Amino acid sequence: MKNGVLSQIPTDWVAISDYEQAAQQVLSADRWAYLQGGCVRPWQATEESAFSDFQLLPRPLRDLRGGHSRVELFGQTLAHPFLLAPVAYQQLFHPAGEQATVLAAQISQSPMIVSSLASVSFEKITHTSTATLWFQLYWQGNRERSLALLRRAEQAGHQAIVVTIDAPHMGIRDRERRASFQLPPDIQAVNVTPYPLPELQHHQHMLFDGLMAQAPMWSDIAWLVQQTELPVLLKGILHPDDARQAIGLGVQGFIVSTHGGRVLDGVVDGLQMLPKIRAVVGADLPLLFDGGIRCGADAFKALALGATALMVGRPYIYGLATAGALGVAHVMKLLREELEVTMALCGTATVAEINQDYITHT
Repeated sequence: MKNGVLSQIPTDWVAISDYEQAAQQVLSADRWAYLQGGCVRPWQATEESAFSDFQLLPRPLRDLRGGHSRVELFGQTLAHPFLLAPVAYQQLFHPAGEQATVLAAQISQSPMIVSSLASVSFEKITHTSTATLWFQLYWQGNRERSLALLRRAEQAGHQAIVVTIDAPHMGIRDRERRASFQLPPDIQAVNVTPYPLPELQHHQHMLFDGLMAQAPMWSDIAWLVQQTELPVLLKGILHPDDARQAIGLGVQGFIVSTHGGRVLDGVVDGLQMLPKIRAVVGADLPLLFDGGIRCGADAFKALALGATALMVGRPYIYGLATAGALGVAHVMKLLREELEVTMALCGTATVAEINQDYITHT
């Protein structure tokens, strides 16, 4: 860190961009580059272009009395449709790391998805606040290790399991590999244990026969669903046929995500695929969107295209880096208020009313 975190939010900080600029000043150059996914940012232009391809189409003169931004997810009523996405190693950005974030989750009534690569133990995170917690599972190379981690998450009180499938092995997250970022010795993924690569024969390939041999397959997802009574969601679904297949295996929800641009160059934009996947999974199955939301208008557009709820990642980390739990809570407050203003001005009293009639495509 270059400077200490703020104890009071400046009155003129009214947008995510204010936090982004401040976080870049607070964080060291290597941590900032790691947060942004490597030193280059082509995904940002793609995401911004995707949202700008849609314009809002307001329908004024509606009766909006009784309006709200509440949503239902797995039988639970949420105060608003924003969830805190899983972000690894949060002590890189604030000394309290995930403990600060989960305090803000409680204050802002935002469910938090805890990363397998959290820098604070699951138990400490759980005991810090009463926020709703989901657990993000990176496959641990085999069923035995993965199940052990899942059981620990269950015991810690997590209410859903989010299986990340677009980064099937931590050794091949492309942007992070190219960024060559090294964790400091005092910050680690404290809840997981590194596991060895399989021994290879001379004719075998390190990637296809080594790393990818430890990645999950469809049969593993089918098995995992049977091991828990918690709802299982797949994060990183981008093809409608994959969503269809997963439903047949008992998967209960999806997160349309490109992993924040950290994994695969040239990947399709998630916003483009959102309505196509909604068409396959039906109207009622939970379908979350994770991909570059920076304001309430972005959130409204994603909801109009079929999202049930929304995940944000980097924006709340900007808040964490600059003002700890206070910053995270304020970022979530800004997003909620911006969405509600957008809803009111577009003529929608509830999230359930938002649909494609309120946007137009250029």
